[in-house]
Amino acid sequence: MLNPIHLRTLTEAVRARSFAETARLLGYTTSAVSQQIAMLERAVGAQLFERSARSVRPTAVAERMALLSRDALAGLSELEREVQALTRGDTGTLRLASFATANARIMASALTAVVEQRPGVDVLLDEGDPDEVVAGVLDGGRDAGVVFAYDLDPRAWPEELVATPLLDEPLVLVTSPAHRLAARGEVSLVELADERWICTRGDTAGSTAMERLCVTAGFTPRITMRSNDYGVVCSLVHRGLGIALAPRLAVGSGAGLGVLNLIDGDVFRRIVAVHRPSNLNPLLPIVLDALQARCAAIAQRWNENTLDDHLLASSAAVTASS
Repeated sequence: MLNPIHLRTLTEAVRARSFAETARLLGYTTSAVSQQIAMLERAVGAQLFERSARSVRPTAVAERMALLSRDALAGLSELEREVQALTRGDTGTLRLASFATANARIMASALTAVVEQRPGVDVLLDEGDPDEVVAGVLDGGRDAGVVFAYDLDPRAWPEELVATPLLDEPLVLVTSPAHRLAARGEVSLVELADERWICTRGDTAGSTAMERLCVTAGFTPRITMRSNDYGVVCSLVHRGLGIALAPRLAVGSGAGLGVLNLIDGDVFRRIVAVHRPSNLNPLLPIVLDALQARCAAIAQRWNENTLDDHLLASSAAVTASS
């Protein structure tokens, strides 16, 4: 195979009609240019330049080779530019998967930040439960995935994956705005034994966590409705058809709902990003940074809202006593 460096030297030498000028243009010595041309002549088995003491003249073979080489060298230059863009993460494809709530509350914002940084990349996003997401990352179909696990239904992620903590979501009680507890701000589970509950399906971690939490409070919850879509759950709750225990992220802004913290103890759903340590996609660190930044902003907002709630509660107590 012909050496593309030698072909580039040939095209410049044919144009310049001078090894010395070719050396100046390419940053070589004249001797290096002469050696490259000699090696190319041996490779093709033909003389490429008529040499004299003061000049060089390209042969017909050299003229034709230089003409044919231009498109090939241009293609190689384009290939080099594209490869450099890929290795820098300026172009390429990022394949991700997550669960529905995270896609709406975390992924949308994080991926917007990624695309703003790297407008030339293709970002692909799929949705599934944690088992489906983990399987996609393990088999290489996804660069990274966002998954969750409940404290009350713990699980371990495969040792082949790196798990990056993103967000610890508290579980909160959700009621209709007209519910007797809606304005309380916090509640103990023992007060809820006679309530109707709305929950995710019985085979989900959310349902398991809710039922176990209620059992520790001394009762078995009376579940009357189920949906794996927390938007549906919150809609049913809003209409007064029951109460629900939900991860804070799934409640969104909580507009029109009573959202109460549990005073029985902190219980969380832990959200993590998983990826293969051998994955060398240069876009992977960028999306992990974006996910962590988005989740840090969410956690800060929750903390500020909690502080505001405490201030309001203190203010109300002072007013009541005065």
